[in-house]
Parts: sequence; C-alpha cells; structure tokens
Amino acid sequence: MTDIRRTILWVIFGFSMVLLWDKWQIYNGHAPTFFPSTTSVATTPSPAAGKQEGASSVPTVASTPAASGAAVTAGGTVLPPAVTTTPSERIEVRTDVYRLVFDAAGGTLVQGDLLEHLDMEHHQQKFTLLEDNPTHVYVAQTGLIGGAFPTHKTVMTAVPGPRALADGQNTLQVRFESPEVGGVKLVKTYTLTRGSYAIDVKQEVQNVGAAPVSPQLYLQLVRDGNTEAQKIPAPKALQFFGMDHMPSFYSTFTGPAIYTTEKKYQKVDFKKIEENKVDIEKQSDTGYVAMVQHYFATAWLLGNGIQRDLFMRKVDNNLYAVGMITSLGQLAPGASKTVDATLFAGPQDENKLEALMPGLELVKDYGWLTILAKPLYWLLDKLHGFLHNWGWSIVALVVLLKAAFFWLNAKAYASMAKMKALNPKIQAMRERLKDKPQEMQKEMMRIYREEKVNPMGGCFPIVIQIPVFISLYWVLLSSVEMRGAPWILWITDLSTPDPYFIMPLLMTLTSLLQTALNPTPPDPVQARLMWIMPLAFSVMFFFFPAGLVLYWLTNNILSITQQYVINKRLGVTK
Repeated sequence: MTDIRRTILWVIFGFSMVLLWDKWQIYNGHAPTFFPSTTSVATTPSPAAGKQEGASSVPTVASTPAASGAAVTAGGTVLPPAVTTTPSERIEVRTDVYRLVFDAAGGTLVQGDLLEHLDMEHHQQKFTLLEDNPTHVYVAQTGLIGGAFPTHKTVMTAVPGPRALADGQNTLQVRFESPEVGGVKLVKTYTLTRGSYAIDVKQEVQNVGAAPVSPQLYLQLVRDGNTEAQKIPAPKALQFFGMDHMPSFYSTFTGPAIYTTEKKYQKVDFKKIEENKVDIEKQSDTGYVAMVQHYFATAWLLGNGIQRDLFMRKVDNNLYAVGMITSLGQLAPGASKTVDATLFAGPQDENKLEALMPGLELVKDYGWLTILAKPLYWLLDKLHGFLHNWGWSIVALVVLLKAAFFWLNAKAYASMAKMKALNPKIQAMRERLKDKPQEMQKEMMRIYREEKVNPMGGCFPIVIQIPVFISLYWVLLSSVEMRGAPWILWITDLSTPDPYFIMPLLMTLTSLLQTALNPTPPDPVQARLMWIMPLAFSVMFFFFPAGLVLYWLTNNILSITQQYVINKRLGVTK
C-alpha cells in the first residue's frame, strides 16, 4: 500500500502549479494553456460563412436596409447599423450619482461617470463606465430598422430643459427628437431618478408619412474587446523598483451576457463572437441583454411579455455588440407607438439589481458556486448592517463559519494531533524497516489500527468545507462593496492589495505555524514539501485584494487556536 497522504499532497501541488501557470499566461496576454476561457453556453460551429451568429431572425422589408446603414446577414437578417457616428453636439447631464454625456447623433449615451465611485488609478477622478474616445469605446444605442428610418446615426434635436438635478427634485428628463426619416420620427425621453442607476428610456415612434410602416426597435450595447482589468497602482515601495502596477493572479469575466427564462444567464467571451462560436437563446419575451465587467455592468431591460430577438455580433474592428430587437407592428399614417425600456449602468449591487429585475443580479457572476455564494453574501450584508464596516464584517463572517464547522474541525484536528503524537513511533519503525517496504506498510497499518487512528481522518472534514470557503472567496472578489471600503489604520481599500504587505506577511507566518502544528510526514521529501507549499501560495497573497487576505488570515488564526487547544489537550506539546 502506497503512502496515501504523499499522493494527495503531490496531486494538490501539481494542480496548484497548473493553476499558477495558467493565470500567469492570462496575465501576460496569452491564451490560457490548460483552462480556456469559459462561457456559460455551449458553442457550435458557424452555420454559414458570413452570418452574424446570435442575430435575430427579423423579416426583411421591401426598402433597402442599407439606406439606414443596417447590416444584412447571409440569411437575410436585418441588424442595427455599425457603431460609427458623425461628430455632433454633446449634452452633459448631472444627477447625484451620474455625470452623463449624450451625443445628438441618435441621442446616444456616450459617457457615464459614476460620482459615488473613484477611479482606482487616479483617486481624484470619478470612475468612468461608459465612454467614447480613441482609446476606449463603450456606449448604449437605440434606433429603428426595417427601412430607411432613424437610427443611432441620425442627428437629433435636444429639446431645451434643465441639465442638472436640482435640490428637492427627484427626476430629470432629457428629450431628443429625430427629423422625419422615411416618414417616421423617433422621440427618445431619458428619465433619471435621484439615487438610482436605472434610467427609464421611452421610445415614441410616430408615422408622419402617408403610407403604413413596420419598423423594429433595437436596443444595443457596444464595447471594444479590451478585457484587461483596471490596473491597480503599485505601492511606492515597488514603484521605486520600477513596478508601476500590481500584477494580478486572478481574472474576472468581461464581455456580453443575456438572460432569458428559457436558458437563464448566458455569458460569451469576445473571442467566441470573433470565431462565430456562439449559441444563445435568440428569441424570448423576457429577460435582458448586458455588458459585464469586474464590479460594474450595463443592461437593457424590456418588460416581460414583449417579444424580442436577441443578438451578439462583431460590428467593427475591435467592437462588439449585444442587443435586442422588437417589432412594433404596422403603424398606419398618423399613428404612433411607445416602447418603455430601462437602461442600467452602474455597480453590481446585488440587492438593487434583483429588485430591478429578477435575474439581473446574476451579472455579479459566482459561476457554479452561486447556490453557496448567494447565502454567504446575504449573511455578509446583514453583518455589515450591524457593524457598518466591511472589514469587521468579513472577520465576523469567518468567525460564524468556523463556529458552524467547529465540531467537524475538532474531529479533523484531533485526528491530526493523534497522528502527530504517533510520529516518533512511525519514524522509528520506518528507519527499522526501510529496506522492507511491504513489511513497513503492514506495520504502519497495524500501528494505526492499534492506536485507533485514521490517517485520512484529518482530511475529509476539511475537504467538506472547501466549497464554502471558495464561495466566500468569490463573494469577496466580486462584491463592489469592497471597492474603496476601509477597514482599519493603513487598510483604506479592501479591493486593493495591502500597501505595506503587513497582512500577507502575517498570513505567511500563520500558514507556517499551521504547518508546524500538523503531523510531520514520515517521508523526508513530503515533509519538505509541506513547508514549501505555504511559502509558494503566500507569494500570490502579496498581490491579492486586502479583503481576501483578511478573510484568509482570520481563518488561519482561528484554525491555529483550535488546533493548538486540541493538541495541548491530547498531550501533543510541541
């Protein structure tokens, strides 16, 4: 019988090296070596060359779609026109949470500054979510297709009115009116509400011509394919050595997503769109389309019961679009129709997102651990309601989790303590029978049996807890509440690394102390590996957000305390 513990440790060590190498490849801009970028949807080969995968099957109309700049797929599907716009008037609007800039071309939202969130690199500046400049494109567009109708390229007139939310005022409206195009006028009214990142958008389509028309309304989000996470400035100590930004050993999803009741939440990498390897729900009467990044998201929402066609496509160079198209039916001369939509552009506040639309909270993506992560976030949020400090809330949550697993951990630590007490006897036996491996294994199993010790007894209780603590890891990594949240003294932002590396050093020391409290493996190579692994893992924590390090450090301290008490009670005094 082989040494089971040695095998387990080598498997863990090997898998850890694979993960480290994979993340290092991603950090350096290369494709993942072992774990390709995942999506929540199945991929299929492109059905036809030149077809925009994921586009809706909107019937073509007699008029030429090219007249309005629309694209036509190989299958005859009409899509919104490309993103390019003609420079025109820009209108700036302010509320208590927004500084927005609209372009008169299409009444398009081309910049969105979130006034309650600071830029991580330039702390004096507000965080910019939406923008349209030579280095970064991320805009929200709407318009009409199905004929030569107003699109997001059509220069509109901004109706005069207030441009800032006044004291005592709860809403602010911004209205754009298009000229007549193809016998149709489009009037857009944006209604901004105090304290809200949800913008009501009313689209009124008027047939001012002499013939019936059948337009379709599209709502789309367009973004470039830059998936690089927002850079975190390195502490001054590292800047002295030429490191301007902190490397990252973790990555989060950036890209388009849709939600429908049929297939739930589906996210797709930009690369899959590039390769025409997308399989999404193409028609539904529920849900939303979104662009997602770390901590923030944008989304177009339509009311349930409105039939819409969903699409994802590449529109220009490095630009990608996700959107929906809904038919307005036939409008007789003089008739009009209004479609109410909501544009969300803001932080991934889980509670507010869920209140806005069920399923929208999934843009804060926990992956397959959602079933565990959501209750953990709920508990963390409740603790914050009492403590009013996210750092102490993390500490309190870890204490509660350790209390919940107290008896399970006690069994594990008791088993490890007995193994530690047996170490001298095992070592002497191994030395005596080092040239007789079969007899050594039989004698070892006899000792375990007589002493009533299970060599795996310390592993199983800990393995059971691993999904819970991994879920908590993703909760802390994904929660925008950590961004800019202080804890104590020098920790002023739980979403960035400790500027003086004090907590990572403490975490390294506690990890080594835990190793000292564990039973020493009888095999010398295995024993050395037990000391190397904590040091190897600790390197990553020097670049992890302070909130994650705090959670791990708290867990280590509580584990050491419990393990020390059990060791002392069982007479393992080393």
